[in-house]
Parts: sequence; structure tokens; C-alpha cells
Amino acid sequence: MGKQRRKLEASLKAAVAREALREQKTVAQIASQYEVHATQVSAWKRQALQQLPSLFGSTSGVHACEQASTEAELYEQIGRLKMELEWLKKKSSRLGH
Repeated sequence: MGKQRRKLEASLKAAVAREALREQKTVAQIASQYEVHATQVSAWKRQALQQLPSLFGSTSGVHACEQASTEAELYEQIGRLKMELEWLKKKSSRLGH
């Protein structure tokens, strides 16, 4: 049976990428320190660089809060409309329609 692949945690990947972004050590030194392949270190560094603009470009925290309040308002409106519909059904059945 072949060698089992190692599953690395996100925190280790982030640490490797952070170390690579600092550029105080060579890729080979970082790979040796964390016991990963040099190609993987470069890939994680490239991925971190690609995702950095999206971290600062979006206001995800504010957007999530606004979305939650909008969602709450919509559920409240749905509740009111359901109550109104039930009331209208009851009144129309009394009128014989």
C-alpha cells in the first residue's frame, strides 16, 4: 500500500505563508523548517498574495450585519402578511364567498 498523504491544518499553512511573505528566509529554509515541499510554500505564498486585496476590499462585517437586519425585517413582514391572510380568509368564509 502507498504512503498516506499528510493533511495539514489551516493554521500551519497560514504560518508557512506568513513566513514566506516576510522573505527573511529562503523558500528552501522555510520548507525544511516546516517539513513541507518548497513548491507548496510558493503556492501558499501566491494564494495569500492573491487573497489579500479581498480581505481589505470588502466590508463583510458590516454587510453581514445589514443582511441580518434586512432578513429579520423580511421575516417580520412575512409573519404580518400570514396573519392578515388568515384574517381575510376567516372573514370571507363568514360572508359566504
